[in-house]
Amino acid sequence: MLPVAGKPLLQHHIERLAAIGICDLVINTHWLADQIEDYFGDGRAFGVHINWSRESQLLETGGGIYAALPMLGVDPFMLVNGDVWSDYPLEQLGLRGLADGVDAHLVLIENPTHNPSGDFCLDTQDLLAPPVALPTATFTGLSLMRAKLFAGVDASERTFTLRQVLNSAIARRRVSGELYPGSWCDVGTLERYRQLEFTIER
Repeated sequence: MLPVAGKPLLQHHIERLAAIGICDLVINTHWLADQIEDYFGDGRAFGVHINWSRESQLLETGGGIYAALPMLGVDPFMLVNGDVWSDYPLEQLGLRGLADGVDAHLVLIENPTHNPSGDFCLDTQDLLAPPVALPTATFTGLSLMRAKLFAGVDASERTFTLRQVLNSAIARRRVSGELYPGSWCDVGTLERYRQLEFTIER
């Protein structure tokens, strides 16, 4: 709900998705859930339909997606982290789809100063590898995924990170990626939030 250029950051995401024809959304909430859900309602006012997946307790980045899978259907879905901003063309991600034998595709950027060690490596075949030898890159929070990415998850293990799931799939060579040269911001500090406001309002 952080206001950026006169409206909540989440509203920017919703409007960008609606603009490229992605209108069936599942939004995960926990902190300030009532406030967020009251503001956006069923999404009709924003040209979309929203299903809310509310966490009564924090399930982490992987557990939250896993809990929402029944609402996401069988087709690949686009994941957009609510606390990031990028000028990456979402329609490009939607059109590319997922190659056979690939369960997720991640958009990466060169490591920002606040994440110098990066998250993953991208090899010459555009597949992700563990961050060991190759130059690393940072995950933007934008991706395409299949539900089967979570097929090996123990249903009793409700709280887990997305990185745990991705690391398992990366080890099986089932995650592709691309390095995006454009703008990206993780709104994790007041300084970065102010920088985002400046970037969007220019």
